Amino acid sequence: MTKPLIIGLTGSIGMGKSTVAAMFEAAGVPVFDADAEVRAMQGPGGELVPAIESEFPGSTDENGVLRDHLGKQVFGDKEALARLEAIVHPAVAAKREAFLIEHFGAPFVVFDIPLLFEKGGHAAVDRIVVVSAPSEVQRKRVLARPDMTPEKFAHILSLQTPDAEKRERAHHIIDTGQSLAETEDEVIDLIALLRAEIGSQDPL
Repeated sequence: MTKPLIIGLTGSIGMGKSTVAAMFEAAGVPVFDADAEVRAMQGPGGELVPAIESEFPGSTDENGVLRDHLGKQVFGDKEALARLEAIVHPAVAAKREAFLIEHFGAPFVVFDIPLLFEKGGHAAVDRIVVVSAPSEVQRKRVLARPDMTPEKFAHILSLQTPDAEKRERAHHIIDTGQSLAETEDEVIDLIALLRAEIGSQDPL
């Protein structure tokens, strides 16, 4: 039994990455959602809550991590952010390894990683799929979110690898600036292409 081909799925804020990840999952491809794992580990009874409370007092309660409270303690503070990442990243890596073991017989799996390039995760995947849309579509989507401002959006973009660079470094690009049906067709076509590439006709 061979190790699955690892597909790294990424995209800037508002590009529709979560929607595309759901399309892969609906097509039967195992998807590891790094953000969802973090949310679970920081939620009620989550395994990271005690360590985060110890490092950042007052940042949690019985419901888990209080994102606003924790955010105020780490926002704009690189040293504090590094301390938080030292707690979170090893735990996510362990979950990812367990996921790989669980799906070891699959032809390929998807790692849904928002900051794939920013955190160096691209070196650990076999193929990079970037989800992208025109900048005006991205801006409209993001500014429609509650509590989002143009200034906040600009700050988030400044922390992310530019979309154009992501597209250049991608093996495949999924366009979400079109209808959902057209985007889903692209996902299905990519799955077929990957299956042909690795010579697997086995059902996922």
